[in-house]
Amino acid sequence: MKARIAIPVPTSENPGYNDRCWPQYAAAVEAVGGEPVRIPLGLEPAETAKLAASCAAILLPGSPADVDPQKYGQPARPETASPDPAREATDELLLQDAFHLHKPLFCICFGLQMMNVWRGGSLVQHLETGQTHAPAANQGALEHALRVEPDAPLLRSFFLDRDHPRINSSHHQAVQTAGDGLRVAARAEGDQTIEALEGLVPEEQFVLGVQWHPERSYQEDEPSRAMFTAFLAAAHRWHLPHA
Repeated sequence: MKARIAIPVPTSENPGYNDRCWPQYAAAVEAVGGEPVRIPLGLEPAETAKLAASCAAILLPGSPADVDPQKYGQPARPETASPDPAREATDELLLQDAFHLHKPLFCICFGLQMMNVWRGGSLVQHLETGQTHAPAANQGALEHALRVEPDAPLLRSFFLDRDHPRINSSHHQAVQTAGDGLRVAARAEGDQTIEALEGLVPEEQFVLGVQWHPERSYQEDEPSRAMFTAFLAAAHRWHLPHA
């Protein structure tokens, strides 16, 4: 049987964004043998919990929103986008399910930021480092080099044959301090912006968050596809913890 992967709808306010972007995550999951499960926003908590219970793993996607800064004790800066309470509430229920039951968890861009804040970490609300992390309008894709930390065994396993990997980049916020149970797995070469987090004990739970978008590059980029492959393998291995 195919492993069912819960993927929430990215935003409650932009149907066009959802129509463009949710299928990219679903296609990446399908390409490695998984079954994507669409999690609508705004459901009753019991309905979200029921859908999550039917899935073996959670994938939190990107979003045009920004996490509400009040959740990590900061006032909002002018550059910070409006929060999306429905998306945040859904992610929080899915994160609770994943961490309580040790389900595999793969978080991308906004999803990484939600995971980090839910674990007690904080964010940089607007990057002003002199290094560009988001492409300008109509400028096409942006890439920059990545430095994988030596003590990040999960992420490092995807880049074993690449000394200076490059990643796509499209974000104006980033992790400031890592949350409980998470470690910095990679930084941008140059300004040292945190680009990835992973769990402290990968053999107990697959927990990976990346600031870039492997769902956009899995067809041509081997490390991107390897992330989805490993995530699906972890979903197939997952089982309910013993009481």
